[in-house]
Amino acid sequence: MLRRLRISNLVLIEDAELELHPGLNAITGETGAGKTILASAFGLLLGARGDRTLIGAAGDEAYVEAEFDTAPDELLGALADLRPEGEDVPVLARRVFADGRTRAYAWGRAAAREDVAAAAEALIAMSGQFEQRRLARPAYLLELLDRYAGVETDEARASWRRAQAARRRHEALTEDASAAEARMAELRALAEDTDGLEPDREDDLRAQRERLRHVTELAAGAAGGAAALAPDDGEGASDLIATAERALQPVEHLAPELQAAGDVLRQAELQLRETASELRGFLASLDAEPGRLEQVEGELDRLADLRRRFRAETLAELIERGDAARAELAELDGGRNPAEAAAAELEAAERDLARVHGQLTVARTAAADGLAAAVAVELAGLGLGDGEFQVEVEPREAGPSGGDEAVFLIRPNAGLPFAPVSETASGGELSRIALALAAVAGGETLVFDEIDAGVGGTTAHAVADTLRRLAEHAQVVTITHLPPIASAADRHFRVEKAVGDPTRTHIEPLDEAQRRDELERMLGGAEFLATLERR
Repeated sequence: MLRRLRISNLVLIEDAELELHPGLNAITGETGAGKTILASAFGLLLGARGDRTLIGAAGDEAYVEAEFDTAPDELLGALADLRPEGEDVPVLARRVFADGRTRAYAWGRAAAREDVAAAAEALIAMSGQFEQRRLARPAYLLELLDRYAGVETDEARASWRRAQAARRRHEALTEDASAAEARMAELRALAEDTDGLEPDREDDLRAQRERLRHVTELAAGAAGGAAALAPDDGEGASDLIATAERALQPVEHLAPELQAAGDVLRQAELQLRETASELRGFLASLDAEPGRLEQVEGELDRLADLRRRFRAETLAELIERGDAARAELAELDGGRNPAEAAAAELEAAERDLARVHGQLTVARTAAADGLAAAVAVELAGLGLGDGEFQVEVEPREAGPSGGDEAVFLIRPNAGLPFAPVSETASGGELSRIALALAAVAGGETLVFDEIDAGVGGTTAHAVADTLRRLAEHAQVVTITHLPPIASAADRHFRVEKAVGDPTRTHIEPLDEAQRRDELERMLGGAEFLATLERR
């Protein structure tokens, strides 16, 4: 989920920090107060173009930063390589400079705008133009269908990787003699360079590096602790305890309580002196290998170079490939024909891939009608009741996630032909379709900017109810002018314009009393409500 959104000098927002609820977050305010600036902030994170008109009067640049909950590397894509060691929380940002240039960041490190946008889009689903872009992307539609069907693609991806590796081996052995020779050289190098490697070696080295990088602090702490317990000169904690024990010793036989206290002091003195000795031993071990940090860095670099050289994502995969290389070399030494073995391996891998892809196709086809019917029910409640929804599963070129393509079709009005959702629906309709899809198939953090476009009355309450249900298993942020939606929120923010020179926009979370006042304003104000009561 999105934990925190920070905005600095973006149009009228001089400085704002929104701590978002994991459920439903509503953002309201008077027309013209600056709610659309928040949409622009999300847009920048999602890759929208930036220009100098976005920069406010408080400085020469604008800045937007989003801090998320933990996210796996596969969602972060190319940014995963920038993740600092031990950092689980993704932090993505975008800066707009005075000349219109922009720069994107991940964990404060400069990154390609496209990579930051791709990671943000994997973590945030935003309605409007971004939803249209997502709904036009086949991979996203397939992901929605798989989520609804409860389909996991891990086995398909693993089978795809095995088939690709088998295909590369087969091609390398059958293209020509020089390729076969190069293949043999790679096998020998792989077998030799991975000999003796352990799967946890890289983790052990990283732990050693972290310790060695802080050797000064460790030495200072250990020396200070040892000196406090048992210094070479003067009295330490162990000496003071010994003094206390000697004071009690002559009179211990007079009272059992004093004998118990004496025993505790003797044991404490012994433990403190042992601890001081251990700290000095630890201190001596830090000085034993002055060049060890350089050695550790060098070995880590060597392992990283091996992974790059042999195209392995992890050390475990590298070791697995090394074992396979040794097994293949052993077979060659035994007289087995490598080309025939590679052909058999490829056939088996492709047969397994076809089996796994076939299972995916069956599961997706079985779930397609159910997804379409469930979305149609949601759409009817959201004021798109005349529309019909279809989900079709069509074949496409095989890939890591299977050999299928999901097509989402809608017919907004009877008599019209079915057409792809991304080409048919308007902005407000797209937002409601996205809401219906999320309500049925789930999702990540969902941001709705146009969910209430052209909506009122009963439909407004239906939209609010759907958002409330969705927020039970996903984080929702909605910019709205509808009281039913705002009243359903777990956290309510108000955008308010402060007239001045320059004019500024403030965003603040509302307590219960402030929230009642804001809802009253949205309903027409106290005077308008009093008029209704008089009627």
